[in-house]
Amino acid sequence: QVQLVESGGGLVQPGGSLRLSCAASGRNTWTYHMAWFRQAPGKEREFVAAISESGDSTSETDSVQGRFLISRDNAKGTVYLHMSKLKPDDTAVYYCAAGRQGGLGSNPSSYDYWGQGTQVTVSS
Repeated sequence: QVQLVESGGGLVQPGGSLRLSCAASGRNTWTYHMAWFRQAPGKEREFVAAISESGDSTSETDSVQGRFLISRDNAKGTVYLHMSKLKPDDTAVYYCAAGRQGGLGSNPSSYDYWGQGTQVTVSS
């Protein structure tokens, strides 16, 4: 069993930056690959980025490449999403997820555990 708690969301102006954190607790959290998804009102949950167990491999959706960076610190049991050059279209609830199958996949069904989400609003 793994528990995930996101933090770091808030209101930011277009072009600004935020860092989201996901604190993972439970057994062997370093054996899970981790991901960030987001869901805007009226839209389906969307893959943002994923990172391997060791942190050596990452994957990002096209719309955030060059702006968002996923990283992890296994000693702290924390995964981060560094977001820069934020746009109004990035406004959503951001969710952290953990999984062991499916590689760094973008399908939400391949992840076993989810956090409660943190709101990010990009607006002037």
